[in-house]
Amino acid sequence: MTDQTPLQRLHRVQELDLSLDRLRDEEANFPEALRAARAEQDRLNNELEETEITLEGVEKRVKQAEFDLTSVRDQIARAKEEQEKNAFDARAQSQYGSRLQQLEERLEEMEEDLAPLRERQRELTEKASGLREQHRTGRPGLAELEGADEKRIKGLHAQGENSRTERAELVGGLDSRTVKEYDQIRKAKKGLGLAEVKAGRCSACNVMLPVNIQQKVALGNIPPVKCPSCGRFLIRLDM
Repeated sequence: MTDQTPLQRLHRVQELDLSLDRLRDEEANFPEALRAARAEQDRLNNELEETEITLEGVEKRVKQAEFDLTSVRDQIARAKEEQEKNAFDARAQSQYGSRLQQLEERLEEMEEDLAPLRERQRELTEKASGLREQHRTGRPGLAELEGADEKRIKGLHAQGENSRTERAELVGGLDSRTVKEYDQIRKAKKGLGLAEVKAGRCSACNVMLPVNIQQKVALGNIPPVKCPSCGRFLIRLDM
């Protein structure tokens, strides 16, 4: 390593960076089984949340309807009591009878309206219970997949440890401004901050380089020469 020029060491830094990039990409590439398990748990969570929100609304309507039913039943009971106490003639009996008929018809309508609400409440309750059970039974499998993936990621991270160590050693012996600019170029240019000159062309953007640029690149000085087209640092490796 000591007989390498600074530019050659920077090129080695890029090789290590590209290798680490591939490991990071692989880390982010979760196994399909894990993706599917996560997606299923998310789907169950979302569906359960929607079901519980709908159920809450139905339960409020059922509670209000039951309250209204109780109120009408109380009115019927009071009307019957008043009828017994106050209906002394046929006219009064007719008035109370008409009132009671209206209340009882109203009660019947309300009971008919309440029946489908209770059925809907029962269906939603059963659905929510089933979704909770599916979510519960799916958790152990997901946890196992998550554990296996954590081991996979740790293994990949361990693979890159030597590369990170070598990179740190190389960077420590290079001009900090050059390294900083290389990092900026690499970030802006999809991971490639240093391009090899081949047959007079920049291997990154394929532009034909002027002769004077090629001559400067051949010197291998720091700071490196930049490609006038893509702005990457240039290096000759065939010398």
